[in-house]
Amino acid sequence: MTTFQEILNFVEDNDVKFVRLAFCDIFGTQKNIAVFADELPQIFEQGICIDGSSVPGFMNVEESDLVLWPDPSTVSILPWRPTEGRVMRMFCDIRRPNGEEFEGNCRGYLKRVVDRLAQRGLTCNIGTECEFYLFRLDDSGNPTRIPMDRGGYFDIAPLDKGENIRREICFALSDMGLHPQHSHHESGFGQNEVDFRYAPALEAADNLITFKSVVKSIAQRNGLYASFMPKPLPTQAGSGLHINLSLQNAQGENLFAQEITSDSPAGHFMAGVMKHARELTCFFNPTPNSYARFGSYEAPQYVSWSRQNRSPMIRIPTAQGSECRMELRSPDPTCNPYLAMGLMLAAGMEGLDQGLPLPQPVNRNLFLKSQAQGIEQLPGSLPEAIALANQSDLVARELPDLMAAKYFQRLSQECIQLRQAPDPQALERERYFEVL
Repeated sequence: MTTFQEILNFVEDNDVKFVRLAFCDIFGTQKNIAVFADELPQIFEQGICIDGSSVPGFMNVEESDLVLWPDPSTVSILPWRPTEGRVMRMFCDIRRPNGEEFEGNCRGYLKRVVDRLAQRGLTCNIGTECEFYLFRLDDSGNPTRIPMDRGGYFDIAPLDKGENIRREICFALSDMGLHPQHSHHESGFGQNEVDFRYAPALEAADNLITFKSVVKSIAQRNGLYASFMPKPLPTQAGSGLHINLSLQNAQGENLFAQEITSDSPAGHFMAGVMKHARELTCFFNPTPNSYARFGSYEAPQYVSWSRQNRSPMIRIPTAQGSECRMELRSPDPTCNPYLAMGLMLAAGMEGLDQGLPLPQPVNRNLFLKSQAQGIEQLPGSLPEAIALANQSDLVARELPDLMAAKYFQRLSQECIQLRQAPDPQALERERYFEVL
């Protein structure tokens, strides 16, 4: 659906009574406001006002009004809600009361980056692979750190106790018009993964936000807690968000299906991502816990690339035709996908524009320290990542000063509070494990 009249017809035909108007703060946390469906005609005409000063990273009290504008192309029914008096959801863009786009509208930022890519005659498709854990609840309904099973990579029942929940998640996503491609048990106890078929970049980011809310809702319905925390269990694998990206030129050719050389378009794009990888890490990995994941259980630690090898930061999987792509393996599920994907594309475009040469592939096991000597490392902590981003010319060009300042301020405060906390583990549990 692309017009507001089509939406109104859909609402009437499908007995929709409530509509959730969804958006994200600058940290990638989904927010929403629910309205009766009969309010939609007015909302389509005037938007709906929210208090921006109450949304983390948005506005000050003295200039708090912001307006949500629904995007009709993002309509979906929430299948776990009642079939009578259905609930529908739309993603929104955010403007100031005078109609200007709000600089904290991260979804709008990704739109603009995609438009810039189109001006170069290129279109981008992205598919995500998102890992998460399922934990048991205690007698009071609070999450524990006890995984729901002790299965491992690609295990089946009875070791894998999550197959019914993954199936329920995939059915719900399919009912919402999304396209999950694969699902399986991952390496960690209670760890699962669902992979998405590629889609245009903005749709892929919307899909990821939807996916996380679906997983949490269905886990709760099944008496479990879903966590997207990057490293919830110190002795088990961390949860990553692998971003698979392909580029098509104006002739419909996939640039990653061609030979990837130092001076090929795909090579220039990858070189741009690698050049800026360290300074973008605080957008790919925005929690202190994110850095406990790097360097173990196939989570990368070094700025490098290779074919098939899973230890570098960028991998070129074995694939053919439209499936050929680069896989960025460093991000984790706590990132704001609109910022992460937008900045990744901006870095790649710089590589294309400047003709940056792609370094030689690293075909060694970089999880062995002896094999990684001389290779540039990703930041080892969030404070280091923030400092690098603060000095980045790319970040300064891409993001509004106020938004970047609020982003860095919030993350820096969290690092200080965690370092000074009498019980850092309790604070980490409260702020990350029980929220993310």
